Amino acid sequence: MTKSPLQAARGQYSPKLPLALQGAVKVVLGEKTQSVSDQEAVQELFPHTYGLPKLTFEATTEEVQGKPVNVGVILSGGQAPGGHNVIAGIFDGIKAIHAESRLYGFLMGPDGLVQHNYKELTADIIDQYRNTGGFDIIGSGRTKLEEVEQYNKGLEVLKQLNISALVIIGGDDSNTNAAVLAEYYKSINAPVQVIGCPKTIDGDLKNEQIETSFGFDTATKVYGEVIGNIQRDCNSARKYWHFIKLMGRSASHIALECALQVQPNIAIISEEVEAKGMSLDDVVTYIASIVAKRSAKGEHFGTVLIPEGLIEFIPAMKKLIAELNDFLAHHEEDFRAVAADEQRNYIISHLSKDNSELYASLPATVARQLTLDRDPHGNVQVSLIETEKLLAEMVGTKLAQWKSEGKFAGKFSALTHFFGYEGRCAMPSNFDADYCYALGRTASCLINSGVTGYMSSVQNLTAPASEWIAGGIPTTMMMNMERRHGMMKPVIQKALVRLEGNPFRYFVGQRDEWAENTCYVYPGPIQYFGTPELCDQPTLTLKLEQSKW
Repeated sequence: MTKSPLQAARGQYSPKLPLALQGAVKVVLGEKTQSVSDQEAVQELFPHTYGLPKLTFEATTEEVQGKPVNVGVILSGGQAPGGHNVIAGIFDGIKAIHAESRLYGFLMGPDGLVQHNYKELTADIIDQYRNTGGFDIIGSGRTKLEEVEQYNKGLEVLKQLNISALVIIGGDDSNTNAAVLAEYYKSINAPVQVIGCPKTIDGDLKNEQIETSFGFDTATKVYGEVIGNIQRDCNSARKYWHFIKLMGRSASHIALECALQVQPNIAIISEEVEAKGMSLDDVVTYIASIVAKRSAKGEHFGTVLIPEGLIEFIPAMKKLIAELNDFLAHHEEDFRAVAADEQRNYIISHLSKDNSELYASLPATVARQLTLDRDPHGNVQVSLIETEKLLAEMVGTKLAQWKSEGKFAGKFSALTHFFGYEGRCAMPSNFDADYCYALGRTASCLINSGVTGYMSSVQNLTAPASEWIAGGIPTTMMMNMERRHGMMKPVIQKALVRLEGNPFRYFVGQRDEWAENTCYVYPGPIQYFGTPELCDQPTLTLKLEQSKW
């Protein structure tokens, strides 16, 4: 395998570990737990794994030789920087328990378990992937484990390989599936532990116990570098407004963290838009007013950060999409029979007054996408909407209207960007390399403790890595009941941006100055070698949440 000089150097990096994980550990039991809400309903669905205590690992001088253990690992869902280090941490951890322990990777996500596609991960393989980005060591996939037939099919190969523990590395949905699998195996007395690890660059899998999901640190630093480069170009050419959409459909954590890093002129936070009941025109007017203020000062340039899922948070757009979904579900054949150049007018004439007016105001490309590109369930694929182009075009239209009314005399020229996949497989930052390795080592300790239905947890993350606190959190503790596909189901509660939280409050306190003035920060590339102040810093979101910045 040919490696770049940086790849070769990173392969030699030794992740830092909490003191408690640097030798033999003992388990400290905490209080019993309950779900965040809907306690009776969640307990009824998880009678064997509900109410378990929190676990913390502490260093001990008592050396106990463990037994060999065979472990399976699955990478589930979208990629996030650091996944390979979680696997390396599991491998090193189970080898520390007993040298004859073995690790098997199921290929291309949960489907590998169901289809019995796997490979043994030996030291030679693991060493090629330490501190690297991506999930290519075994691949990932989005198959959901939610059917008894899948659980039983997976159990066949687990028995065949004598695997007694399965680690599922994924986001909120994947870890919900892991909890259901743990409950099922426990209910039939299958000798298989199921452990989860918190992964997602979106940052929406977090709570008091899971301070951050892995990959968020690296991804936002990658985006921060590129946005900073654009802002320097923007401040040099002084003639373009850059509309930048950032990955993160369900929450705006990425957009907020990047805003804290680079201090753009505008950053839209979806949760605030929803809380204020803002319309699409309100958002457009807000952006246009800042463009006009800067233009009046002779500054015809700027940056706008936009969360990927913004459209779904605008109440009026939600209603429009819901009515479109319902209408097309019942009139799909009639709609397709209309000539292409008349389809827009056809839709306008069949919607309620408010939705008709909103639909008519949308650019033709977006209006067409809302009616044509649908998922297998018949719903609009909102994540495919080019929101950055929508807003750039609508702001241009608004400013042209103001110019005709004598309210705007400046210039406006827009460029659009979408940053998403660029950050998902980046070489992990020191923080993520350390954090992920610690999560993997913690997972091995949970396996050695004999528990199931837990998620690996590492806390106190704004402190040096040696002071991090490793333990396990019962996955049911993070659950509530939500309606999914017309049924109430137990799911891990998504963490949205808290409008009363320190990161958002700090942003609100600064954004007016950032809007009117050019206060850009240029983070530059991730630094892997140097002083801790340069290389090991966590996100500003994490620092603000823990009042460390």
